[in-house]
Amino acid sequence: MKRRILLAAPFVLAALPRGLAAQEKKTLAFVVNVSADFWTIARRGIEKANREHPEYNMEMIVPGQASAAEQRRIVDELLARKVAGIAISAINPGNSTDMLNRAASQAVLFTTDSDAPASNRAVYIGTDNVAAGREAGAQIKRALPDGGKAMLFVGTMDADNARERVQGIRETLAGTKVEIVDIRTDESDIARAKRNVEDVLARYADINLLVGLWAYNTPQIYQAVKGAGKEGKVKIVGFDEDALTLRGVADGTIQSTVVQQPFEFGYQSMVGMVKYLNNDRGFIPASKQIIIPTRIIEKSNVAEFQGQMRELLRGR
Repeated sequence: MKRRILLAAPFVLAALPRGLAAQEKKTLAFVVNVSADFWTIARRGIEKANREHPEYNMEMIVPGQASAAEQRRIVDELLARKVAGIAISAINPGNSTDMLNRAASQAVLFTTDSDAPASNRAVYIGTDNVAAGREAGAQIKRALPDGGKAMLFVGTMDADNARERVQGIRETLAGTKVEIVDIRTDESDIARAKRNVEDVLARYADINLLVGLWAYNTPQIYQAVKGAGKEGKVKIVGFDEDALTLRGVADGTIQSTVVQQPFEFGYQSMVGMVKYLNNDRGFIPASKQIIIPTRIIEKSNVAEFQGQMRELLRGR
């Protein structure tokens, strides 16, 4: 079984004299947490960075299974290959500090999407996930102005981005009549993610709203709600820009989705590592966090956004 996908831009060998490319080129790796269109968009940012810096090999690596153990195996392989830099969305940063510090001692280490602030990473490039949670909380309040019961769905609560989004949601809903009944996790198993939603719809006749915290969760919520014939009866708020999520926003089944900018995750991580390797650290703020802003996509702006996503996914 193929355990990972390595994607290096095909044009990278053209910039160096013949015979020297293989030995002189440094490799920068971007390690993600799960296979999703979200990361396909990030890959477009990596490709742009590689066009600007053909003196490097730039790769995206997708784990064969979404687990901290698999990420550790991948990082060990990358270090054995003596890569120059690694950007990673750590699945379980709290239990991966030793692995991340080992990586940071042998290569430039950035985090993206999900931070690991206790590690020796040079910088985090991604969303302020507490702020993104607050945005989602505001959308929940808008969907349930008179209060109601909500259920949250995510891959794992071990990831910082999941915990921080929940924190932001809870902060925003404090003092309202909206009750978070529970948080259902699926360990990044998409079939299980859908079953979780189906189970909630079957068990909780009084559930009013479902929230998908990771990119693949909202499409599973959308399909389960439609399958149960509960469009309009059970409201949905999501994260990210999966095509099914955007379709749900367009047809009114999903109220809104909080979208990030994964293109910038990929692009800025790779360009930043190039700068770092060239001893330029001026782009790193004192906080060691480069925050990429989020957007709210709803029915009024979804058509335009869908067009933008189609262009990115085609690689234009």
